[in-house]
Amino acid sequence: MTSATLLHLDSSISPAGSVSRALTARFAAVWRARHGAARLRHRDLAADPVPAVRAAYEALGRRAERKGVLSPDDVAALAETPDEEHEWALTRSLVEELRAATTVLLGAPMYNLTVSAGLKAWIDRISFPGAYVDAGTGERLLRDTRVVVVAARGGGYGPGTPREHLDFQVPYLRACFTGLGVAEDNLHIVTAELTRAADVPALNGLQPLAARSLARAEAAVDAMAAMVTDDR
Repeated sequence: MTSATLLHLDSSISPAGSVSRALTARFAAVWRARHGAARLRHRDLAADPVPAVRAAYEALGRRAERKGVLSPDDVAALAETPDEEHEWALTRSLVEELRAATTVLLGAPMYNLTVSAGLKAWIDRISFPGAYVDAGTGERLLRDTRVVVVAARGGGYGPGTPREHLDFQVPYLRACFTGLGVAEDNLHIVTAELTRAADVPALNGLQPLAARSLARAEAAVDAMAAMVTDDR
């Protein structure tokens, strides 16, 4: 039996007043009360950004892809330049952190219709070719990983809304995690809509809808946190 391990990621650039941070903190508090803090890793992608990938990352990734499925040590051995060694050193710790998590909790506010630059940099770096396939068996290493995405949006982008087609946040994150091997039934997305209703004049009349959306998000986060057990 694998001990429960939570990787908690926040990506809001707002240190205070962030809806996504409040919701992920709510989840993490329940997890800590149940499991303690020793196996919880919190990474703030805004305060401590992941370096953007560089040309050496791409070169090493292409070389690894040609070789097929490789272990982290195999990838390290493929590095041909100091820059490639540096890029893999930056990448390997993030990949291993994700592989070790039984649950990933991600706070993802919408910026300009998609995710933040800090979150995009993390996704770019952890999406190394073959990093989540077992080198010996070919099995998907993230197939049993539970991922909880808390998506906050200033406006309304839910199903049936006029701006639904402009949501490049949730579909993107769903595609990224399933592409890495997370099973569809292990990917849970909680959305809080209209979070700017109180301070954007054009949205002021929608404050009751915003309050209901937040209440639903809080209830969903509480339900997901209650599901987390030591059975993985």
